[in-house]
Amino acid sequence: MSQERSAGAPTAAQVSLIGLFVTALVTAQLTASKVLAFELPVAIPITGAQLALPGAALAYALTFLASDCYTELYGRRAAQVLVNVGFVLNFVVLALVWSTIAAPAAPSSVDPGAFETALGASTNVVLGSLLAYVVSQNWDVLVFHRIREYTGPEKLWLRNIGSTASSQAIDTVIFVVVAFAVAPAVLGVGTVLKPDLLLSLIVGQYLLKLAIALLDTPVVYAIVSLVRSREGVPAEDASTA
Repeated sequence: MSQERSAGAPTAAQVSLIGLFVTALVTAQLTASKVLAFELPVAIPITGAQLALPGAALAYALTFLASDCYTELYGRRAAQVLVNVGFVLNFVVLALVWSTIAAPAAPSSVDPGAFETALGASTNVVLGSLLAYVVSQNWDVLVFHRIREYTGPEKLWLRNIGSTASSQAIDTVIFVVVAFAVAPAVLGVGTVLKPDLLLSLIVGQYLLKLAIALLDTPVVYAIVSLVRSREGVPAEDASTA
């Protein structure tokens, strides 16, 4: 390299993880109003033979992968900055969606009513995710860091699974209840889902998120190892960041 990276400048890894976090977060807000249904080979309690979950489940699960990698590499304080910036960006998404809905439509535009039906419901999603996000993401960073304090730089798998599994449970319950029951009832936007479907969504979404938390552990190891090898940052440094 002919030019050294200036002190304090973000690395490619930092920008990539921040980009993944924000992209997944915004995608989750815009896709959560669609309820997905997957047929299972066998019936399980509560959900039966069909697994129902919000369309945002996969995208939102990726935010925890990104934040866990970020916490491991750059420390608790840096991760909290990431979480807080993401929280503010939720309001930006809400403002952009509703300003677009309120703006006059051209004759050649898609049907304004259909557009509002599809994206207007994202208001409930954003409100649900705001509360779920601020609680679960901060819990995730806290638990991840606490486990690291007890185990040291080893056992990344334990803090990845432990922090994500617990925070995803908190996130799922808050998000589904607020986005698909409380907010629609209070605001009159979208449909209030029946309790049995709410419970099915909670179970279905959490099962997927838990599976992702288990399966993404090798990915977290790979990302952390790659970044450390390229940036030359020892594992101990993140604990003091």
